[in-house]
Amino acid sequence: MQVIYVDNHLLVAVKPAGLSTQPHDGESDNFLDRAKAWIKVKYNKPGKVFLEPIHRLDKPVSGLVLFARTSKALSRLQRMMREREISKTYIALVEGKPPSQQGELVHYLIHDDHRATISYAKHPDAKCARLRYEVVGSKGPATLVKIVLETGRYHQIRAQWSAIGCPVVGDRKYGSKQPWNKEGIALHHAMMSCKHPTTLELLNLASPFESGIC
Repeated sequence: MQVIYVDNHLLVAVKPAGLSTQPHDGESDNFLDRAKAWIKVKYNKPGKVFLEPIHRLDKPVSGLVLFARTSKALSRLQRMMREREISKTYIALVEGKPPSQQGELVHYLIHDDHRATISYAKHPDAKCARLRYEVVGSKGPATLVKIVLETGRYHQIRAQWSAIGCPVVGDRKYGSKQPWNKEGIALHHAMMSCKHPTTLELLNLASPFESGIC
């Protein structure tokens, strides 16, 4: 298990692609259980381990997952997430070329049948999805982009890039035609910034790109 940061309050580790963040649909393996097992061995803890993810990554997505190790840390980090005080940056390899070198994508999404669908602003179930991006390179016919989320909607990155004709490489669910020769899809949660829930120290956390798509 690749641990980026750990103390008495937090655990930040890198989830591999192809693994659910939490128990899901009777699957016997998931990242939360792996993380609990790691804590149990690392600190020789008897009994149950308290560990809760502050956010989730889709099963085919790799990258940083932030866990709370205490109930106090959990409530404070959940508040930070609601108030958008936690910054999350992704690296993605997308098909084709974006409309500009940097910009913003804004769509309205509805969550339907295990996928996000582009809708319109006045739809009663629609939620605004907003992200900023910057082109950082290319790989043949695909483009490497850095993505900063401004909202955290279900399948947001995958749906928004598909909507502009640049689906994430390997993401067949959202229209990708280019194969991805690794597990999952070419989307990696690479960087996260947040205040420590007890010391209020600013934590700048990063997952080495070589562990993701680069």
